[in-house]
Amino acid sequence: DGHGVEKDRGKDIYHMEEAAIGGHPNARYNLGVEENESGNIERAVKHFIIAATQGHDKSIKLLMAAYRSGMISKEDLATTLRAHQAAVDSAKSPQREEA
Repeated sequence: DGHGVEKDRGKDIYHMEEAAIGGHPNARYNLGVEENESGNIERAVKHFIIAATQGHDKSIKLLMAAYRSGMISKEDLATTLRAHQAAVDSAKSPQREEA
């Protein structure tokens, strides 16, 4: 958000996509938000699933809401929750717990 500089949404989306492909869960989540705001709910849910499997907590909250609205199956949600927990567990270490 620079002062006096136009925001280029195309470049913004491009760089989010590149970061998401590179494995950054926040970028994947942000793409889901963009898709959701554009009305592409199915694509948004896919982005949130990927972000959640990378350990992104906000994505889980959105997927729970999507489940309650019937946009994701119980099986897909359960699979995603297990993958999310595995990602969170793999990020834990005794050194991190002490810090």
